[in-house]
Amino acid sequence: MERKEKRLAVILLNLGTPEAPTVPAIRRYLAEFLSDPRVVSIPRAIWLPFLYLFILTIRPQKLLHKYRFIWGTYDGPIRNITRALAEKSQQLLSRQHQDTNISVRSAMTYGEPSVNSVVSELNVKGLTEFLFLPLFPQYAGATTAAAHDQVSRTLSSGSIPSFRFISDYHKHPAYIHALTKSVERYSRYLGNGARLVFSFHGIPQAQSDNGDPYAEQCRCTADLVAHNLGLTDDEWTLTFQSRFGPAKWLRPYTSEVMARLPDEGVENVLVISPGFATDCLETIEEIKVLNRGIFLEAGGKTFKYIKALNATNDHVAMVADIVNEHLFQNER
Repeated sequence: MERKEKRLAVILLNLGTPEAPTVPAIRRYLAEFLSDPRVVSIPRAIWLPFLYLFILTIRPQKLLHKYRFIWGTYDGPIRNITRALAEKSQQLLSRQHQDTNISVRSAMTYGEPSVNSVVSELNVKGLTEFLFLPLFPQYAGATTAAAHDQVSRTLSSGSIPSFRFISDYHKHPAYIHALTKSVERYSRYLGNGARLVFSFHGIPQAQSDNGDPYAEQCRCTADLVAHNLGLTDDEWTLTFQSRFGPAKWLRPYTSEVMARLPDEGVENVLVISPGFATDCLETIEEIKVLNRGIFLEAGGKTFKYIKALNATNDHVAMVADIVNEHLFQNER
């Protein structure tokens, strides 16, 4: 009996980005993003009027120059790099499994390409098994769970295909290996006494207090990479960036650490943001520009930023490893 060809879909999920570096596009994106109760847990009756009356009338204009600064020739970095990662991952997986029809696509939790549009496209092609891989290594309700919500809404609108959803990969060996290799390329700076700073995106302290495992998983990732590099506790630091609003967020804050490190005798830093699978506004502008300025102005001498894993070969290999574990485990 002839064996039926497998038809598999892998969807790499990222957070999202405005359609263009314009005020209307930024406003539409922020409206979708900040109205999600997974992102802002303030009661809707209080938050939504404040969002639409104040934040969406002021913040898009403030963000305009930042998005223009990071925007590529054709697209924003998140969408552009995630698409490239998907294309390269499909090429590798297709070589590894030549008897299987594998389609790897990128989708965004907010903005385009939406989860619904990508799933619809793949359904038309007759793909019967789906793997959703959110590119959020550390689980957080504001990112991973929000992506799961989008997947659930999409799949509930028709017959539900066979699917899997990866909640996190914060200590996956291929992920830790890729991060370690990315730091090792800067080994001469570490050898000269530079402090390695792991800067993760923050979440409100209240979410962590309510049981979100994000902070613990961030510390686990940093500890594993530091261990691989053979660093002692005083050679690396864990921080959290991108806080928003007056509430307390996870500490220590990256900006405050950068401001005080020179006073502690640290003149050189090497910064990596392991929670970001692709470079974006929070790494290109906030880390490479804003926090670099804070550190140098406080008396630091050298500031080096290690790029996100992006669409590198190590990142592609990591994606393939995770896909193989979940879709081909019975064939091993």
